[in-house]
Amino acid sequence: MAGGWARDGAVQDQIDASINDELARLKARRGPQGESLTHCADCEEPIAEKRRIALPGVKLCIDCQQERDGVYQARGGINRRGSKDSQLK
Repeated sequence: MAGGWARDGAVQDQIDASINDELARLKARRGPQGESLTHCADCEEPIAEKRRIALPGVKLCIDCQQERDGVYQARGGINRRGSKDSQLK
């Protein structure tokens, strides 16, 4: 059953897209994978051996990682319909 001008299944498509976006966001947060680097990918300072053992796949030194963690990353909105309510924000 469609609502208004929407085609059948449009609401379910919006729900599926929102779920897929959130799953992709969570998969990206899994953390480092692969082999650890010996030197930071950003500043090229040596990464401590204890850090490489504790976090397999680490690519950044502690200072660079803390700097990245402090950066705000905006998430996509939930309302995908372009309705008047979403345009008021």
